[in-house]
Amino acid sequence: MAIFLDSANHDEIREAIASGFVAGITTNPALLVAAGTVGLEALQPLCELVPGRVFYQLTTGDLNAMLLESQAAVAISPSQVVLKVPCSWDGLRVVARLSLELPCAMTAVFSPAQAYLAREAGARYVIPYLNRSTRLMGDGVALISAIAQVLNGNHCGGTEILAASIKSPTEAVAALNAGAQHLALPLEVIHEMARHPLSEMAIQEFRRLTQ
Repeated sequence: MAIFLDSANHDEIREAIASGFVAGITTNPALLVAAGTVGLEALQPLCELVPGRVFYQLTTGDLNAMLLESQAAVAISPSQVVLKVPCSWDGLRVVARLSLELPCAMTAVFSPAQAYLAREAGARYVIPYLNRSTRLMGDGVALISAIAQVLNGNHCGGTEILAASIKSPTEAVAALNAGAQHLALPLEVIHEMARHPLSEMAIQEFRRLTQ
């Protein structure tokens, strides 16, 4: 299991990596724009900030363009970059061509059928969007559970679930209980997971005893 920071903000990345337990970062075009940059120009600085994996999402739309963008992205830091490929017919074809040599993550997965095809194409990760699936389809946790059942039922030792679009500690734990192996989390959710009122109460009590 691993926690990835879902952010392209440099200050947030520094804080998360300094924690010692965040394994890397996941990005997407919206996060890059929010951080004030776009596309491949953002990738080199991110790789310099992060010692672990950096998930970069392809933005081009057809097979040949995605293959060219993939080559350019991986060339920036071959040992770090994981390609996030949106789930589509061409996206599946890209993963099938690259997955023997490069770690690929199939993102924007909204059905178990898509997850199964991603596994067959060789994806190392499938990325369902928990909160967005709940808002648009009714139950994002059930989606993750259904994906886990399909993948486990087909003995997919090489394809793991990286749950994203998580807005609270409750959703994070629900994703793990539903079968996700990894989580992509905003920094504020990671902070929330570390806190509990009873923990704070206990800490204050211990401090009073030692003063």
